[in-house]
Amino acid sequence: MNAASTNPSLAFTRSLQASSLGVKALAVLLGSAFIAAAAQVTVPMYPVPMTMQTFAVLLVGSLYGGRLAAATLAVYLLEGALGLPVFANAGSIATLMVKPLSAGYLIGFFAAATLAGWLADRGAFRTLAGTVGTFAAASMVVYLFGLPWLAAGIGVEKAIAFGLLPFILGDVLKATLAASVRALVGRVSVGRKA
Repeated sequence: MNAASTNPSLAFTRSLQASSLGVKALAVLLGSAFIAAAAQVTVPMYPVPMTMQTFAVLLVGSLYGGRLAAATLAVYLLEGALGLPVFANAGSIATLMVKPLSAGYLIGFFAAATLAGWLADRGAFRTLAGTVGTFAAASMVVYLFGLPWLAAGIGVEKAIAFGLLPFILGDVLKATLAASVRALVGRVSVGRKA
C-alpha cells in the first residue's frame, strides 16, 4: 500500500501534480485568485493588517506541492507587481511603494508556501505531528522574512510588538483551519473517485 492510498490529501496532491499542463495552469490561477481573495479579509492593524493570506498560503502549499505552490505564489506576486489589486486592502506594487512595511511578509508567503509544498511532497502531513510541525515551520518562515523588513522601517522592538505578537493566536487558528480544509479536500477528492 503506497502513502497516497492511506492519505487522501496526499492523493489529491499527487493527482494534481500528474495532471495536464492546462490543469496545472488553471490550478495556479485559481490558487493565486484564492490568495488574493483571502488578502481582502482583513483586520486593520498598525503597521500591517491581519489577513487570511496565511491560511490561503498554507492551504495552497500543502495541497499543491512544492513546485505548483511556488508557481502559484510567483504568479500572485507578479500580479501585484503588474498593478493588479491582489494584496491586502486591494493593494498592489503602487501600495507597497507608499507603504512598504509589509513587503517582507509577501516574500515570506512565497517561501512558506514553497516549504509547505516541499514538505507535503515528502509526506509531512501523514501524522498530526507532521502537520503541526509543517504549518509551524511555514508560519515561522513568513516572520523570518517579514519581521526584518518591518524592523528596518519601525525598529526591532516595535516590529515584534506590532508585527509578531498580535498575530500568533490568529496564525494558530489559520493553521488549524488550513489543516481541516486540507483533510476535507482529500476526503472529497477520494470520495469522488470511488
